Amino acid sequence: MKQTEHSRGRRAAAALTRAVGMTAIPEDDRALSSLPDADYADTFSMPTHADASPERWARAMFGDIPSPAQRFIWRRLLGLRLMSARSPHTVAGWRIAERGERWIRLETESRLISANLVVRTSEGRVALTTFVRYDRGVGRILWTVLSLVHRRLVPGVLRDAVKACDLDQSRRAAALDRSSADFGHESAPSLRKVDPHVDGFADPRA
Repeated sequence: MKQTEHSRGRRAAAALTRAVGMTAIPEDDRALSSLPDADYADTFSMPTHADASPERWARAMFGDIPSPAQRFIWRRLLGLRLMSARSPHTVAGWRIAERGERWIRLETESRLISANLVVRTSEGRVALTTFVRYDRGVGRILWTVLSLVHRRLVPGVLRDAVKACDLDQSRRAAALDRSSADFGHESAPSLRKVDPHVDGFADPRA
């Protein structure tokens, strides 16, 4: 069992791709950022069978409202401005700035940095790309340290989101199969023997 779990973990790690640095980010992803002058960027992606919307992916990754850990890192350490209440216009306190059919961009800022989170789906993969611009020297120092934590956490965030969205899709498919089966059973014609006197007509030969 342990060997099987270890093998699965290795396969999951192998499926994850990552790149760090603006020049390493695909041009299509850079074009989705509102920070063309970003000082830092990284991207992580994983394969998935789920056909979820970009917003659904973003909420699977970060939640509807910021968790205590997210508030500590984003608000307390980086000073990022976050919305605390649940809203269709925010994800984990980040505002939804722009979206397309296959992508969504979340934005926030502080006195120290400006940041984008871009979630994008394409060809059976989901990707999370982070862009950070240093607006103060202290922001550079802080993010240089915190980016180490960020890069350690993102793979787990992606894996958990993929599991959640894949499971949602499997459940929806199972529910659809059950509904189809129930409909087919209810609409099947009755095979009972017809009594000509009971069913409203008489056989002239009776």
